[in-house]
Amino acid sequence: MIGPKIQELRKRKRMSLSEVAEQAGVAKSYLSSIERGIQSNPSIQFMEKVGKVLGVSVNELLMSQSDEEIKENLDDEWLRLAEDAMNSGVSKQEFKEFLEFNKWKQNQ
Repeated sequence: MIGPKIQELRKRKRMSLSEVAEQAGVAKSYLSSIERGIQSNPSIQFMEKVGKVLGVSVNELLMSQSDEEIKENLDDEWLRLAEDAMNSGVSKQEFKEFLEFNKWKQNQ
């Protein structure tokens, strides 16, 4: 999954395989094998180097298409609310329980 993502980002930047490999300081053959799915488990260091050249974080390289769509559909207010909840100490479990309680309450 990472290979096609790297290839897509590289093509969007209109960079050749050689350019990315050279700027990232990685072997062109290894980058090519990652893009083609021959190698599928690159190191974090590799992803950091390539990501830096492509202008994305390791997290963005690892993010699936559905994750990206979810992120695009979340507006800033939802993101701030989630951050505020996490920063105030609300756990995932507590949040799930609140949602379940709210659903139950609406059905009463």
